[in-house]
Amino acid sequence: MSAYAIGIDIGGTKIAAGLVDGNGTVLVRGRRPTPGFDPAAVLAAVCDLVRELGPGGADAVVGVGAAGWMDTTGSTVVFSPHLSWRDEPLRRNLERALGRDVLLSNDADAAGWAEYRFGAARGEDNMVCLTLGTGIGGSVVLDGKLRRGRFGMAGEFGHQVLVPGGHRCACGNRGCWEQYASGNALAREGRSLLAVHGPVAKVLREAAGNDPHAVTGELVNSLAVAGDEACIELVVEAGQWLGLGLANLAAVLDPGIMVIGGGLGSASPLLLETAEQAYRGSLSGRGYRPFARVVGAALGPDAGLVGAADLARNALG
Repeated sequence: MSAYAIGIDIGGTKIAAGLVDGNGTVLVRGRRPTPGFDPAAVLAAVCDLVRELGPGGADAVVGVGAAGWMDTTGSTVVFSPHLSWRDEPLRRNLERALGRDVLLSNDADAAGWAEYRFGAARGEDNMVCLTLGTGIGGSVVLDGKLRRGRFGMAGEFGHQVLVPGGHRCACGNRGCWEQYASGNALAREGRSLLAVHGPVAKVLREAAGNDPHAVTGELVNSLAVAGDEACIELVVEAGQWLGLGLANLAAVLDPGIMVIGGGLGSASPLLLETAEQAYRGSLSGRGYRPFARVVGAALGPDAGLVGAADLARNALG
């Protein structure tokens, strides 16, 4: 097994890369914005990042975690709600461009595997991991094995419909969970707050320069952390939706631990605290069954690339 592997995490807004050792330590890293809805530009950006990692990764296998639904062979991105891939033969294209073996996985699966192997879920063989960012990704480890389902598309938790006829989602449905408990959801609610021109939005309006397009989930959360009551209300509301979805997952999968990561999950203790309260108040059979632990992720933004590298090392190294 190779001493090192390269991990690539392709998300809706950024591509992160790292040279990772067998203990899950990132030795060298690189990052750049995801180049919009252009598959060729994404491919070129990944190749540039691999070269930037230097000679230590010259012979390393490559693991890629990509935001999308994979086929059962791990070759093709069948569909990506937040990127332009539609039946994209991503593994083949990457192997041709890089001249080496590539393992392709869903980005949330990669992050969850990293938390299971090296992070917050270490020692627990039945776990669920959520990544809260642009949307909600997810992964499942049962009996110590990453589970992808019959068609390779398990773990798309963010696209369970909680509100029939609700907000439209990039996946084509309405009322998906991620439309109520993600960074995009916080941003949308923040923009709505600005639109009514009420006095409660004063702090948010000033922070955004009175520009609705400048309102992001990160901005809303940071103002909530700083004590702005209007933004606290938005974060609490998102946390309540998050907790409801967690109760649904626990009812179906019965994990021992639920790990919350991603950019928003890692940055918002208030969101996690509210979510756990809502989960405990919504779980079916509460009072007669154990609660899964709800914890923040341990590996932060490195989780996706660390997990992708480890999966590649185990399969290809």
